[in-house]
Amino acid sequence: MARRKKIYEGKAKTLYEGPEPGTIVQYFKDDATAFNAEKHATIEGKGVLNNMLSEYFMRGLTNLGIPNHFIRRLNMREQLVRACEIVPLEVIVRNYAAGSMAKRLGIEEGMQLPRPVVEYCLKDDKLGDPLVTEEHIAAFGWASQQDMDDILSLALRVNDFLSGVMYGVGIKLVDFKIEIGRVYDGDYQRLIVADEISPDSCRLWDMETGQKLDKDVFRRDLGSLTDAYTEVATRLGVMPKANVPPSKPTLIN
Repeated sequence: MARRKKIYEGKAKTLYEGPEPGTIVQYFKDDATAFNAEKHATIEGKGVLNNMLSEYFMRGLTNLGIPNHFIRRLNMREQLVRACEIVPLEVIVRNYAAGSMAKRLGIEEGMQLPRPVVEYCLKDDKLGDPLVTEEHIAAFGWASQQDMDDILSLALRVNDFLSGVMYGVGIKLVDFKIEIGRVYDGDYQRLIVADEISPDSCRLWDMETGQKLDKDVFRRDLGSLTDAYTEVATRLGVMPKANVPPSKPTLIN
């Protein structure tokens, strides 16, 4: 079988040309990075877990009528997605103060915010994905005002969905990041949720203990990242419960 043409390779995923026009195969890697890739490791099974979890969340969005790029999962590491033009912004929704927000504003980590706060960062690894305002976005033409209205609406709808799902399994959705893509149907443009939704792109804390179940485990050397992601997958029913949870899931690629 001929190797597919690689379109792009990022820190956590590789994109290949899809089998049909307008599609892309998204391959989830085992690489874990933090601090703008200054910290890096390969963690066995991470890509499989993120593929399965992202499928779960994207299917949930589809069921609620929230447009996204997911078409179907192809295997343990790959999913078929709709090709789209990525808006050059990271869209961050925060329900609790944590990470860079807590540090930047001198707020105690874990403080519940009075309402969800939506922030935007320019997608540029060389610049460290700097925080930008809507004024910057408008001035440099990264998105129109109508785009920003639609992006805000999508982000808050995703937040409602993820918050409810996580609450149901005893997990607090602290914050998350999504990317938005443009798709065109003739002259008509639509915005959709793209990239992935997984513990790589969310902060997830156990509601009882405060245990971190996301990439902060890797950032802060808090234990096994695979165990944390497996715990999330198990609670959501993405992976079956075991009597003795393994340190790593036994996975066949």
